[in-house]
Amino acid sequence: MTEARKPLNPLLRWLLLGVGLVAVTLAVIGIFLPVLPTVPFLLLAVGCFARSSEHFYTWLLEHNHLGPIVRPYLQGEGLPRKNKVLAIILIWASIGLSVFLLNVLWVKGLLVGIAAAVTLYLIRLPEAANEPT
Repeated sequence: MTEARKPLNPLLRWLLLGVGLVAVTLAVIGIFLPVLPTVPFLLLAVGCFARSSEHFYTWLLEHNHLGPIVRPYLQGEGLPRKNKVLAIILIWASIGLSVFLLNVLWVKGLLVGIAAAVTLYLIRLPEAANEPT
């Protein structure tokens, strides 16, 4: 893992810490609501914590549930195929239900576009050799 570095400006440190905490909150919500992208929010949080708080940086990487999500990315290992497939299924199931229930055409198009972009992103990610334990 990379060593956490602190910015020189205390105001920037607090701003990065706040953004990191919001990103972790959104990532946790994204675990239960597949429309929110969990991994990018966690990666944003790791980046923010690396510059603002060694304590939160270490906490996130060593967390029992969140750490295994980001560690493979930081180590360049990618995402296990099973997780990719599950994420894509959950995204399309939730987007499909939303599109079915909504009556606003432009929102339906936006949701399908988001689902397609996230699916493409997931497909293009490298696949991890081993499943996380």
